[in-house]
Amino acid sequence: MANTSVDVKELPACYVFVADVPGLKNSDIKVQIENDSILKISGERKREDGPNVDVKYVRVERAVGKFMRKFNLPANANLEAVSASCQDGLLTVTVPKVPPPEPHKPKTFDVQVATASVGPK
Repeated sequence: MANTSVDVKELPACYVFVADVPGLKNSDIKVQIENDSILKISGERKREDGPNVDVKYVRVERAVGKFMRKFNLPANANLEAVSASCQDGLLTVTVPKVPPPEPHKPKTFDVQVATASVGPK
């Protein structure tokens, strides 16, 4: 399981990362933010056999081992509000967006009409 498949979606208010992690428990998965800009998803799948079980595999198709994926997050990612959940073999990491700043609205001022006082000539 050197790599795991991940879909990345951009929604109006957030980015959503959905990773295939079938058979893994929450304790087998780690979600981290590195260097304030990189989302790191990692984990490890182990064989179910205990060390003292005499097993001969006839066929092995399910990958085991450690996996890690890293994603550069955009500047508008709100790193303080990242959340992750795992259900039915899917890890979902939600990274909210920082709301864009209000557009700069020019200020309008009333122009006062000044009367010119004419002095003696």
